[in-house]
Amino acid sequence: MLTALPTSNGDTTQKTSMNNLRIAWLLTSAFYYWHPMLSYFAKQFPQMKAFSANWRGYAPGFEDSFAVEIVGERKIISLTKAETGYGNNFTYLPLNIVGRLLKFKPQVIFSNSFGIWTLLALLFKAIGRWKVVIAYEGSSPSVDYRNSLPRLALRRTMVAAADACITNSRAGQAYLTEVLNAKAEKVFVHPYEVPAADSLVGQVTDTPPQLASLQEPIFLFVGGIVPRKGLQCLLDACMILQEKDCDRYTLLVVGEGKQREELETLTQEKGLGDRVRWIGRVDYSQLGAYFAKADVFVLPTLEDTWGMVVLEAMVLGKPILCSKWAGASELIIEGDNGYCFDPYEPEKLAQLMCCFINDSNLATSMGEKSQQIMAKYTPEAAAQFFESSKLFCDERIRSINFFA
Repeated sequence: MLTALPTSNGDTTQKTSMNNLRIAWLLTSAFYYWHPMLSYFAKQFPQMKAFSANWRGYAPGFEDSFAVEIVGERKIISLTKAETGYGNNFTYLPLNIVGRLLKFKPQVIFSNSFGIWTLLALLFKAIGRWKVVIAYEGSSPSVDYRNSLPRLALRRTMVAAADACITNSRAGQAYLTEVLNAKAEKVFVHPYEVPAADSLVGQVTDTPPQLASLQEPIFLFVGGIVPRKGLQCLLDACMILQEKDCDRYTLLVVGEGKQREELETLTQEKGLGDRVRWIGRVDYSQLGAYFAKADVFVLPTLEDTWGMVVLEAMVLGKPILCSKWAGASELIIEGDNGYCFDPYEPEKLAQLMCCFINDSNLATSMGEKSQQIMAKYTPEAAAQFFESSKLFCDERIRSINFFA
């Protein structure tokens, strides 16, 4: 934990003074999975406030656990579309965030990614006398813009102006240091987008009727039914399993999207109607029931900077079959708590699924390993990481007289 820091007059200030820092989080979308970390962060730093342009209310169990201020609405403008990735998008955010920040007077700002709000926070650093930490979720082709010289030049300038960067993954760290030329000592790696089991299962009282009398083992997919999420690959693997007569299982598909009708029709045509159950959209507070019922979680994504659903499944004790194109694949220890695969190779995924179908004990042992791994990646640990790390001990951060 942090030790006492000296003030400008040489006196010793206790750790409680550090916790009086005014901290702002700039989140373009403060979705539910942010709330556990923000809640515990607010316990460490009570004068913290989250600013958001896309607010859906508090996650179950975290009502009013941190201060939030809604700043207008965001608009996502699609510049070019990509079937297998995020595409090239521009996110418009309300410019009045500057006035809100000047009124709040934060001493440290954590700003999500390289959008307008991060740029404005950096431009007004001297006026607001605040420090800026860029939070980069993780690295992936569509969001890294490695082939866009103008974007890279702007991001390198922003990284140079920032006081520090944080990221969930080693891939994110490599991008920040090797591509954007961030100084290694300014980049801190620790999963900070992490779930709380209570928020997933705390509201579940009854088992949904769709989960009765299912052939085990049960594989679970949760996500948007769009090409980027790779559900087509998972269904291709199911077809291969059918050809090999390894079809004693159920696949639950939780989510909605433009591909659903097409893929649901495909499963019927290929004789997978009894194996694949289409659940549709499920409220976040009810997801726990589906995670609890499942034996194995599958994320076949073609591109994900992080993949929060992987961590949600792990914290609830599930083994993972994870695409190598998900940032969260770094949490998979091959053969220990799951396996990674290339979604463009459904034969490999089918082989891995068959391992769980043929060995009823495999899911249990690997699920226990998942929980053991997640024991060190809790919301509390994320908040403590911020508090105890060099983010607040580095000279760049300490140079402002926080305690005047």
